[in-house]
Amino acid sequence: MGRDHHGDPLPEVRRIALFTDFGPEGIYIGQMRAVLADAGLPVFDLMNDVPAFDPRAGAYLLAALADSLPAGTLYLCVVDPGVGTGRMPLLVRHRGNWFIGPDNGLLSRLGGTVQRIDWRPERLSESFHGRDLFAPAAVRLCRGRELAVTPLDPQRPVGIGWPASLGEVVYIDHYGNAMCGLRAAGLDDAILLEAGGQRLRYARTFGEVEVGEPFWYRNSIGLVELAVNRGSAAARLGLVVGSRVTCPASAG
Repeated sequence: MGRDHHGDPLPEVRRIALFTDFGPEGIYIGQMRAVLADAGLPVFDLMNDVPAFDPRAGAYLLAALADSLPAGTLYLCVVDPGVGTGRMPLLVRHRGNWFIGPDNGLLSRLGGTVQRIDWRPERLSESFHGRDLFAPAAVRLCRGRELAVTPLDPQRPVGIGWPASLGEVVYIDHYGNAMCGLRAAGLDDAILLEAGGQRLRYARTFGEVEVGEPFWYRNSIGLVELAVNRGSAAARLGLVVGSRVTCPASAG
């Protein structure tokens, strides 16, 4: 295991997690996995349906998911509508894990040590840096090869000024449940949340409300989630990614 410029041990990579907006089908994930095979480590799909072209929504999802996985994970993060422009590729070290991705806010909710990746491969397309830059950089890191980087001021990357907790829908799953960028730990059970013109009370589980009733709960990755028992919160409340979620009142 190597050490950083402070002499502190660097995290050892034991697995690679893919976090992208590529979707479950198509050619992109397979091409990235083909490159990552050279790392000789398990590769798994953490999330490949991050809202498309939306690094801000992805940032809040990534930060919540990163808190729930074991140390020794390298997160390969590609939500990159600015691919081919002058945006920087970043390497972030946070809580015993590594994160590689674009400087567009996607990695901004993590904290930790931030570095710019200066290394470039011989082959670099204009439109697929996930395969040609981020994945090869991940392989080099996993195999202990030289990866030229430059330390950055932690206040420099895009998105550092975004709120710690975001009152918006950041993801809608196939049930129609709507995850929010709000950290659930900071909310009292008596809080009524407002979304889609309705006020929603808190419930611990789906079974604590009537069938068809909308409510909010603390989901398994620590975010506020809006749901309808045996129904779709997105359809019932007219929610999309970016819909506002506010805390106008208390139920007490």
